[in-house]
Amino acid sequence: MKNKNITRIMAVILTLWLIFSAAGCKKEEIRRDTQEIIEEIVVDYGSYGEEAYTRVDRLLQELSGTDPAAGDKWSAIMDLWKDAEPELHYDVLPDGLNDTDALCIVVLGFQLEPDGSMREELIRRLETAKRSAEKYPNALIVCTGGGTAAENESATEADKMAGWLTENGVSPDRVIAENRSLTTAQNAIYTFDILTKDYPQVKELAVVSSDYHIATGNLLFGAEAILTGSDIRVVSNAAWKAPSGTLSSMFQAGALIELSGDVDTAFEIYYDTYDIHELPPLDS
Repeated sequence: MKNKNITRIMAVILTLWLIFSAAGCKKEEIRRDTQEIIEEIVVDYGSYGEEAYTRVDRLLQELSGTDPAAGDKWSAIMDLWKDAEPELHYDVLPDGLNDTDALCIVVLGFQLEPDGSMREELIRRLETAKRSAEKYPNALIVCTGGGTAAENESATEADKMAGWLTENGVSPDRVIAENRSLTTAQNAIYTFDILTKDYPQVKELAVVSSDYHIATGNLLFGAEAILTGSDIRVVSNAAWKAPSGTLSSMFQAGALIELSGDVDTAFEIYYDTYDIHELPPLDS
């Protein structure tokens, strides 16, 4: 009888172990599948645009079934992306914005010259930012961008930008340097880190960049707000009219995937080594 009881106890223990092991595997599978679904959503829309609406909606439903919180967030991000062509305001921010320190002007960086000096395009963005800062004298200004000078490791875009603004009359008390980022997605991530930690009064952002870069900036800063649950929102922009330059929707897809945490896949897209054929065809 004693042996039979031991056998029954061991059987119960084994059964419980199998149940908990299966539950753990299922949880891990859910996390993996969530990222896979997000990638399919973003790459499909980045590749096919409006043609992918039906498939994207189906994938969003699948994502909501797998991870409801992620489903809500990425549904909101996709709505934002579908409407990611804002009205551009050239040379200076428009009238009617909040002239308090609840407004933050975010100036997006541009790769430095090898010696660490600023290229003309970055200076033109800063001139637009300066006019906007003068129009809204109570707004804060974040300069974004890390070390991109091939021959000067100590130089960062943000520090060069902040120095230019203060040298040209903007009070240093208003200027914040986000000098870690190397991508536009990181611009958003690190800027939100700084603002939420040290400047909780900021609730509105105005993006300053070259005209071809504004839509991407709006999208990524808006998406980061959604992903982090922040109540900061992008409300406006000021654009420098660049003579050339484009950013594809597939580049935006890579940046959104970087925000989701999959940096390797994002850089495959940036460097055009990502194979869209690894995903199911659009009509599946």
